[in-house]
Amino acid sequence: MSDDPFLKIVNGLVAIVLGVGGTAALYWVLNFLVGLLPGKWDRRIKPYVFVGPAVLVVTVFLIYPALMTVIFSFADANSINWVGFQNYVDLFQDKEFLGTLFNNLLWILIVPAGSVIVGLLVAVLADRLKALPERIAKSVIFMPMAISFVGASTIWGFVYATRFAQGDKQIGLLSAISTSLGFEPVAWLRIQTGSLNDLLLIVIMVWLQAGFAMVLLSSAIKGVPDDTVEAARIDGASEIQIFFQVVVPQIWPTVIVVFVTILILVLKVFDIVYVMTGGRSGTSVLANTFFVELFEFGDAGRAAAVVVVLMIAVIPVMIYQMRQFKKQEAR
Repeated sequence: MSDDPFLKIVNGLVAIVLGVGGTAALYWVLNFLVGLLPGKWDRRIKPYVFVGPAVLVVTVFLIYPALMTVIFSFADANSINWVGFQNYVDLFQDKEFLGTLFNNLLWILIVPAGSVIVGLLVAVLADRLKALPERIAKSVIFMPMAISFVGASTIWGFVYATRFAQGDKQIGLLSAISTSLGFEPVAWLRIQTGSLNDLLLIVIMVWLQAGFAMVLLSSAIKGVPDDTVEAARIDGASEIQIFFQVVVPQIWPTVIVVFVTILILVLKVFDIVYVMTGGRSGTSVLANTFFVELFEFGDAGRAAAVVVVLMIAVIPVMIYQMRQFKKQEAR
């Protein structure tokens, strides 16, 4: 394959043109063919014609792979022999896998709540900064959203970097601060006690998602009627009381949507763990365990079982999120 950057750009542009143009042509042809039918059939069939390709794509690339994954989870490492629930029994008897579930629980408990809290604080306080315009402050907080998980992990890899050689200057921010205070250098992502390794990785995700939470919550706060706030002030309520008793109840549906959206993302987290630690030092999560089981150990059955566990965890949360969206639309 050629490494010519110009050729890559041309290939990318051709793919975009053919993809978008091909899709538009497909729908135009289908619309034309349906338009040839009598009026009664035209109205009946046209909705299915336009929805049909999307349903087909979802079935081929989502539903079918999900069903095959469930089937493979009951097979052996080579997906040939049927082993029943043995893969699930082995997983839940494995102390490392139970530790992985605990790590996922930590991510679930801390990341959505932390992101919402940080986003809410920024949304409320940014417009009160006198030295910095609101749009600049919010842009700085939102900027990490433009960085990929891999890019963010690389950045934070430098933050947590540690040099142990005598006389070497610390290039990692955290190590530079700790050593300047007189502490010994610490391998931050290889600490063997407690869950500090996980917490250091969790900080990265909160840093990435706080901007997303801030944007939605800031919009919700600006939508709170001024009349209710002024009425509370006239009644003698403090700013803190107004925020928690007047503003928060009115933006609570948005808080729930933001929380659940980040929660779904957290359940599938992989990139940060893989880039920073590879799941070592007790930091593995479900997605990383799947990757190790399939690509390092070659155990397709056990890997599929891990994915099924992840799907079972995600589906109820997604259903709850859809109900929240419907409630907001009803309003």
